[in-house]
Amino acid sequence: MSFITGRKFINQEALPHMWCQGCGNGTVLSALARTFEQLKYTNEDTVVVTGIGCWGKADDYLTTNALHVTHGRALPFATGIKAAKPELHVVALMGDGDGTTIGGNHFIHSARRNIDITAIIVNNLNYGMTGGQFSATTPHDAITATTAFGNPERPFDVCALAEAAGANYVARTTIYNGRLLRSSIKDALTKKGFSLVEVISPCPTQFGRRNKINPAVEMLRSLRDKAVTKDVFDKLSAEEKDNHILIGSLVNKDAADFNTRYEEIRSKALQK
Repeated sequence: MSFITGRKFINQEALPHMWCQGCGNGTVLSALARTFEQLKYTNEDTVVVTGIGCWGKADDYLTTNALHVTHGRALPFATGIKAAKPELHVVALMGDGDGTTIGGNHFIHSARRNIDITAIIVNNLNYGMTGGQFSATTPHDAITATTAFGNPERPFDVCALAEAAGANYVARTTIYNGRLLRSSIKDALTKKGFSLVEVISPCPTQFGRRNKINPAVEMLRSLRDKAVTKDVFDKLSAEEKDNHILIGSLVNKDAADFNTRYEEIRSKALQK
């Protein structure tokens, strides 16, 4: 009997990884590698694009084609790859700072363009690598290195932003919900058009310590208790919704992707 391990997609010589104890990045990386294997991707036909940040180090541990780019620019580089080589499987790995704070405008336009890319945003609720500053997804009133007495800003709902911009597939899970994580990544990779999987994974070193969600096992228990599916979430009061996390497949549609529309327009132009 053979088991899906994802081992062929992991650079064994680069291990052990550099992420902190209790960080969810290793779990997401394992789920991604196993899904690549399950879908029978190859190292040659798969491209992973990463930006800057803790999750942006993921390309160090993968044996696929990889491109490590500047802060906030993973999606435009991934767009260029997919536009030039539509036959490739293109995945962009970003954190909340990289994907929605520094790279927020690129995120909106990638979803609007509906380019056939899978974006996996590990949302650790702050800038973990650079010292724990607040990001566009830091919860209201949360303590960070730059909001010592609470965050006055409202956080982005990353999934709602992707839906409003036009993404074909949107899902949210947490680092606790491992089976949902795997199935969401699989659905995103096999969906034509722009797909987003947001993984809620609070940074244990920066965010967890400052907000007294320590040790990491307490963070997992918190995610277990707060994460609910849509049927449960819809029954909660507005106040209760603020203290829970909606998980599951939130958008699943089949609008034409960028490459399909581009080829239609190109064909018309060639007939003139």
